[in-house]
Amino acid sequence: MMALSLMSIGETRTVVKVRGKEEVVRHLQDIGFAPGSQVQVLGETAAGMILLVKGARIALDRSLANKIMVA
Repeated sequence: MMALSLMSIGETRTVVKVRGKEEVVRHLQDIGFAPGSQVQVLGETAAGMILLVKGARIALDRSLANKIMVA
């Protein structure tokens, strides 16, 4: 298990756990980062990562990506 922020471009993994305050966890799960979801890294920017989750492209700040654990 590792943080989503450590994934490389093109890599696909499964969300295992979302850490953080209750409202942050709820928000991340609402936009698709629920345990069991597949996530793929499409690209990186200076501010964060571009991800593919449940068919949607999402830009996510690295501090939030650190809260999502994948395997």
